Amino acid sequence: MVVLGTGGTIAGRAPSAGDNVGYTAAQLGVAQLVDAVPGLRRWVEQGLMLDSEQVAQVDSKDMSHAVWRRLAERVATHVARPDVSGVVVTHGTDTLEETAYLLHRVLAPHKPVVLTAAMRPASSSQADGPQNLCDAVGLAMHVQAHGVLLAMGGVVWSGAEARKVHPYRLDAFSAGDAGALAYIEEGRLRILRGWPQATPLGVQVLGPEIWPEVQIVHSHAGSDGRLVELLLEAGVQGLVVACTGNGTIHHDLMAVLMRAQQCGVSVLRALRQGGGVLVPGGHDELPAAGGLTPAQARVELLLRLLIQR
Repeated sequence: MVVLGTGGTIAGRAPSAGDNVGYTAAQLGVAQLVDAVPGLRRWVEQGLMLDSEQVAQVDSKDMSHAVWRRLAERVATHVARPDVSGVVVTHGTDTLEETAYLLHRVLAPHKPVVLTAAMRPASSSQADGPQNLCDAVGLAMHVQAHGVLLAMGGVVWSGAEARKVHPYRLDAFSAGDAGALAYIEEGRLRILRGWPQATPLGVQVLGPEIWPEVQIVHSHAGSDGRLVELLLEAGVQGLVVACTGNGTIHHDLMAVLMRAQQCGVSVLRALRQGGGVLVPGGHDELPAAGGLTPAQARVELLLRLLIQR
C-alpha cells in the first residue's frame, strides 16, 4: 500500500486546537499524517507494508496542471507495481472533484486509488483527517474495491461523480443524483451499487508541457459576452459555460459563444448547480456535459483537447 501526499486541509495547522477555519493548509508531511493514525500503526504492526511519498505540498485551491501530471504519473507507477494492492492520495477538498475526475478519466485503474481529505485541520481538537485516512487505507485494501474513489466521513463516492457541496460541514461531498457507492461502518464496507468503470486515456495524454487554455464562464442575469470576447482575443481554446436552468444561456452570451464555436473554440455547457443532469432536447445548440460540475467539465474539455494534439 502506498499513501501519496499533496497537502490540503488534512495536513493543515491552526494557531489553536479550537480553530477550524483560520488555519494554514499543507503544513504537515504525509509521513507525519500516517504516523499520527493509531489504526494504521496497528495494521503495520500486523504486517501491512505501508509506504508514503510526498508528491506535492499545496493548498488545493492552488492546484496546478504540473501537480496533476506529477500525481497521475506517480499513481500510475505505483498501481503498476505487483507488490502494491492500492494507492491512497491525501488531498485538499477545494479542487478534489477535479483531481478525482482527472485520475478517473486518465487512469481508470483496476486497483483502488482512494482519495481522502479533511474539513478540519490536523491541529483541530476534533480533526476528521485521521479517521478519513484510516478509512481510505482500509478501503484500498478491500478485495472488491477498484477504480478512483473518495472516502470521506464514512462514505465512499465515485471519483467520476463526487463534488464538494458545502464549505464547512464534515459531510461536505455528494454525487448528485448518483448517490454514494458504499458506507464504511466500524471498518466494514457496506456496498450500495457497482464500482465505476471507465476506459483509461493513459497518463501519456498529460505529456505536453503547455496545456490547452480552457476557462469557465457563467450565464447569469445581465450576461453580455464581453468576457468571452476578451478570452477569444487572448487565444482561449475551450470554454465551459455554467448554465442556468436546464442548460439555458443568456441570449447575449449565447450569441458570442456560438461565434466562438464557429471560430473553432470548443464549448461545453454544464449545470451551475450541484445536482441533476442536462436533459437533452431543450437548448442543444452547444454540446452538454451531462451531470458534470463546471469544474469537472473543464477537466473533461482539457482532456478532449489534449487528445486532439
